[in-house]
Amino acid sequence: MAGDSDVAEASALSCLRCGKPAHLQCPKCMELTLPREGAAFCTQDCFKAAWSSHKSVHLKAKLSASGAGAPGEKKTDGANEGWLYCLKKGQARTSKLPYFDWTGPLRPYPISGKRAVPAHIDVPDWAIDGIPKIEPNSDLQHVVEIGREVLDAAARIIRPGITTDEIDRVVHEATIAAGGYPSPLNYHFFPKSCCTSVNEVICHGIPDARKLEDGDLVNVDVTVYYKGVHGDLNETFFVGNVDEEYKRLVQCTYECLEKAIAIVKPGMRFREVGEVINRHASMSGFSVLFALLALTQAGNKAVGVMKAGQTFTIEPMINAGVWRDRMWPDGWTVVTANGKRSAEFEHTLLVTETGVEVLTARLPSSPNVFPWLNA
Repeated sequence: MAGDSDVAEASALSCLRCGKPAHLQCPKCMELTLPREGAAFCTQDCFKAAWSSHKSVHLKAKLSASGAGAPGEKKTDGANEGWLYCLKKGQARTSKLPYFDWTGPLRPYPISGKRAVPAHIDVPDWAIDGIPKIEPNSDLQHVVEIGREVLDAAARIIRPGITTDEIDRVVHEATIAAGGYPSPLNYHFFPKSCCTSVNEVICHGIPDARKLEDGDLVNVDVTVYYKGVHGDLNETFFVGNVDEEYKRLVQCTYECLEKAIAIVKPGMRFREVGEVINRHASMSGFSVLFALLALTQAGNKAVGVMKAGQTFTIEPMINAGVWRDRMWPDGWTVVTANGKRSAEFEHTLLVTETGVEVLTARLPSSPNVFPWLNA
């Protein structure tokens, strides 16, 4: 670590790990002439404790300086990348459409630069360097309602001609306005504030410059970080006039989630959730790529049987064809292997003593976009 002559300037900075006044600088950061505020530490102990995540800054700086990567690929710091195609799970950009044996008619479009987050927003630990370290747990489940309000804001603008990048902008701004942080942003280098999965995209689609077309399906997956809690939910929306087959797919997926939620209670086996979803989807002529993500409090593993106090999401992903999937070159976008369409819905749930509370449930003010709810 560097010190002595640099102490006066460094002492005005805060430790990157603990926030205390910093008197030392990472020597590698100094060698690479990186910003001092991202290289300041109070003690050798803090520097050593932060090294496993901090060293990624050096690698990114070296790659950016050398222009290393695949032909046509452009490395950037994220702030000035412009409209480029995403590669390598968000860690690289290219100006050319990547080569891939596309499974369906959809193609990726360029994505815009990383959106800014005001300094007063409380951010998760991956916001700066893209690497999650501790995903905090909390008993403040009631704050996840913000996630519902953000998703509703996105739903209100969906129509033919709008880009998924515009959906991402609305999600980002609504999250910031509520005092939250958009959890996907820079999570393992994911470049956007939400996921937008169109047609044959099953999940983790990256918002880009493509305009939604009449007849499309688009899933918007939102997670908001607020006061130590991540509220996660998603819905699949119709864009204009959608074919009856795809309307049935979306309604079936919605029903799969509802039927799964209905059995949640203390003592219920987690595997029963998958069985309920698979049974309903199969009877409707669709296939299942199913995900249940446990978000339990510390030390409470989601294995075997549900217990009161557990918080988790149920997220059925239902395909019009077979369940098999492929990954696009960006390292995030998962698509159906046969190019047919997929739908997805998700809620964050709390197991109570008597059953379940849907923490991300629709509000009275939620837009009326699903016709079967009016029946």
